[in-house]
Amino acid sequence: MTPGSGLPFYGWAIVLVGALVSFSSGPGQSFVFSIFLDSIIEDTGLSRTNVSFLYAVGTGVSALMVMTVSRIADRTGPRLTLIAVSAVFGFVCFGMAFAVGTVSFFIAFAALRAFGQGSLPINSTLLVASWFVERRGRAMAVVGLGFAASNAILPPVSQFLISSIGWREAYMVLGVMVWVLVLPGAIFLVRNTPEEVGLHPDNRDRPPENEPTPAQVKGQPDKRRVFTSPTFWMLALPLATPSFVSTALIFHQVSIFDEQGLSAAIAASVFVPYAVTSASSSMAGGFIVDRVGPKFLFYLTMIALLTATLLALIIASPVMAIVYALFLGVQGGFQRIVSNTTWAHFYGRHNLGRIQGSAMMVGITSAAVGPLPVAYLQEQTSSYTVPILAMAALPILASIVITFARPKPYGEADSSDS
Repeated sequence: MTPGSGLPFYGWAIVLVGALVSFSSGPGQSFVFSIFLDSIIEDTGLSRTNVSFLYAVGTGVSALMVMTVSRIADRTGPRLTLIAVSAVFGFVCFGMAFAVGTVSFFIAFAALRAFGQGSLPINSTLLVASWFVERRGRAMAVVGLGFAASNAILPPVSQFLISSIGWREAYMVLGVMVWVLVLPGAIFLVRNTPEEVGLHPDNRDRPPENEPTPAQVKGQPDKRRVFTSPTFWMLALPLATPSFVSTALIFHQVSIFDEQGLSAAIAASVFVPYAVTSASSSMAGGFIVDRVGPKFLFYLTMIALLTATLLALIIASPVMAIVYALFLGVQGGFQRIVSNTTWAHFYGRHNLGRIQGSAMMVGITSAAVGPLPVAYLQEQTSSYTVPILAMAALPILASIVITFARPKPYGEADSSDS
């Protein structure tokens, strides 16, 4: 494991655990919960509107929770928070199985989103960001494959479990899955930093240049501001744009396709090329980031997002629907790498949780809000043309704003914040 020993760098064991963490976040993600939705409604008598409202509120709780967990990770290390969050998340899945009334479902939904959607994945992001600098993009891409695999595998597995043993028992199985896949690696393999085992990031023989060592950080206050920093928002808002726009498009996809004369079956089928393209572009994005940095990849992400958004106006055939899905998948894969590498790239790997978690909170909130303006404008105009054109302006605006963002490294305050 030491440089020059011929053994694989131990950081790749951290990446493997990170990929399993990403996979195991599935029970708290929308693509798995949607499989349970009809069964929950049928069993409990709750209306679709009530369940959707409770789930939306749970998403808001998730946005706040991820910021809290990430700041705790800065103090205790992401290893301990990963163990705690994954252990609780397994129990939350069991809690879903025993929820019966509105109050208990609200608590279960909020906990499911809070621990699964953001709090679990943020720890793998912080760990990998600490172990890799020069190869951070490639490492994050491998972690992202776990999420892509979860998207492809867990929905059909969940449907099989629901049909075989019932939706409540299915959630219990998913809870056990979280424990089995995450806890052993988190307990026995994960270390917070390479320095804890006598290594340096990327298995180099010296610390990264232009970055303090962990020993130096302990005695150096972090002067970087977050929510009061204009620089933070000049990164956070552009980085949240893909979540805002793509969530709105996917949320209203069946209706958008229907307006163009395409069936709901076609709208559902395009998720296959979307998932494949998202996974492959994520790997490509990792290599791009390592060579030229995250800003260039962000511009490519915005080009793909703008193209997909404009294509949504002219989808008139299954072939066009596939092309639309391919561009949407490219932006999804690229965006996953951009959001996981940008903050460490500009701010460094020390005390990253308070910054990365705050940014993730902004992204989750934007995803929750994104479908609302599209729905409102569609109701006002009886068409998706105006809302989609409005959405198309956002990638252009985001590209302009992020160009002028100049974050300061650890230990330095933004001049605008002084």
